[in-house]
Amino acid sequence: MSDLGKIDRELFDTVIYPELGADREDVTLGPTHGIDFGVIDVDGKALVTATDPLSVLPGLGFERAGRFALDVVLADVAVSGVPPSHLSVTFTLPPEMTDDELAAMWHGFAGRAEEVGVSVVAGHTARYSGVDYSWVGGATVLGVGSHDDVVRPDGARPGDKLVVGTGPAAEVTGLFARLFPAQIGLSPDRIATAQERLADTALVEDAMAAASAGNVTAMHDATEGGIVGAFIEMADGAGVRFDVDSDAMPVADGVDALCDALDIDPWHVSSCGTLLAAVDPADADNVVSALRDRGTPAAVVGEVSEGTGLYVDGTQRSHPGADPSWEAFARLQAAADGDPNSR
Repeated sequence: MSDLGKIDRELFDTVIYPELGADREDVTLGPTHGIDFGVIDVDGKALVTATDPLSVLPGLGFERAGRFALDVVLADVAVSGVPPSHLSVTFTLPPEMTDDELAAMWHGFAGRAEEVGVSVVAGHTARYSGVDYSWVGGATVLGVGSHDDVVRPDGARPGDKLVVGTGPAAEVTGLFARLFPAQIGLSPDRIATAQERLADTALVEDAMAAASAGNVTAMHDATEGGIVGAFIEMADGAGVRFDVDSDAMPVADGVDALCDALDIDPWHVSSCGTLLAAVDPADADNVVSALRDRGTPAAVVGEVSEGTGLYVDGTQRSHPGADPSWEAFARLQAAADGDPNSR
């Protein structure tokens, strides 16, 4: 049995991948390890699509929870370099969610969609017994563009520079500080700083800025498995070697303190909002500048070469496997529920 979070690669390869329905010529990119999205050819245009579960976390406040839920599902299409434009969404809500809470959540969700130019075109909304927070449905995101504009996560080439925007663990830092401020064990000032990281989880604008600023050969978002997992997926997909300098990595205020308090590696935990990009060396500084102009911490952190694997400060790193944020979340939830053995 797999750990919590995404199923492991062996289970995917033996159960999911061998049976993908009909073999259609218009599917130009189907399910592939380390690829965030699929691509369908429609009359010569690229229809980029991705599907993700929807998580609504009441502890964030329902309006903020709606915004966060949408940012997570938009990210996988955004890293294709094609702007997300349309959305089909299903909410399977717990019975205890009130009409006012639903209205607040939807206001945040739809308001964020309007900000980034995304239209909701279909959906289903209902309450069902047996449903609990936070997993309350799913969404499929679409974007339409030129096939030539699609940026794949496995497109890195030897000689490219590696650019990171936002840095590690902003998602986990912001979420945990908002949801469990009393259980983490940090001072109120440090908790307040960590809570600010929730604003760093939006990726659409950063991905579009990067793709417009230069020749970006690969983009990926650092979700489950964090920066290490995402970089390994990019390197393995392209058949190249990534060398990363840890001192060059941007790290937002509050991240190290929270991750140290919970004894988790910030490079291994889900980091929605963190953009990883391989960029033509002539354009790397332009991409960094475009991200910084948006207020996003960004830096060139390494380079791509012939070979295989991810090396950080000269040492090869392996995929973390199960994301440690799941176990940390369970510990914090147990502490919040009053379990004396949770810490």
